[in-house]
Amino acid sequence: MTEAASTPHPHLRVSREGAVLTVTLTNPERRNAQVPSLWTALAEVADGLDPQVRVVVLRGEGPSFSAGLDRSVLAPGGADGEPDLLALGDDESAVAEVIARFQRGFTAWGEVPAVVVAAVQGHAIGAGFQLALAADLRVVADDVQLAMRETSLGLVPDLGGTGPLVRLVGPARALEICATGRFVGAQEAVATGLANVAVPRADLAATTADLVAALLAAPEAALLELKPLLRSAAVLDRDAQLAAEREAQARLLKGLAAR
Repeated sequence: MTEAASTPHPHLRVSREGAVLTVTLTNPERRNAQVPSLWTALAEVADGLDPQVRVVVLRGEGPSFSAGLDRSVLAPGGADGEPDLLALGDDESAVAEVIARFQRGFTAWGEVPAVVVAAVQGHAIGAGFQLALAADLRVVADDVQLAMRETSLGLVPDLGGTGPLVRLVGPARALEICATGRFVGAQEAVATGLANVAVPRADLAATTADLVAALLAAPEAALLELKPLLRSAAVLDRDAQLAAEREAQARLLKGLAAR
């Protein structure tokens, strides 16, 4: 079943084929630079996800996944139709409230029951890197250039990326990556756990499709239990995680017995 694509934002296209939802950034002329209204749209897509969707693919059109924040947002007066972030600077509580809404466009993907796969090519900088980190799995092209450039602007990553970055590479390497703003290429990304696999650029779509097919081949009930179980392992203590394993297995065994 293929459904017509929707455009919840001028630079976002959402299409569905059966149990797979593809979310595509569609502003290749600006290397898929992001604005706050795009983050709102991403949050709405994630929060409204049909429970029948089993896999979500995040991708970007053109040579780059996403070059990060559109710098016009940080100009005096802000960008048309977008919040004036600099004008909010004198009110810390107002800034925190606004950023909390922005973060939802990233953190919501970890909460959906579907497995989220990011297919990443070219530049994935700042918000682009953080969107890739919001996925459960990452397939990268051999031309990928991951970077956190917020520190060079006098800022910090604030779109939910610090948690997964530290969990994947550890605090020391995360600090070095963020503080220097350097590029992380495909080989290092795979070696450090930032990416699951790196492939030639021409093979990115096919490799992503193969991964999606493998995920769909897994028993649905088990996969639904597996994602939250593995995510909780990073935050729960030993006894709580063991209890989570027991409870998940009990539900699956009950289902098997019923069939």
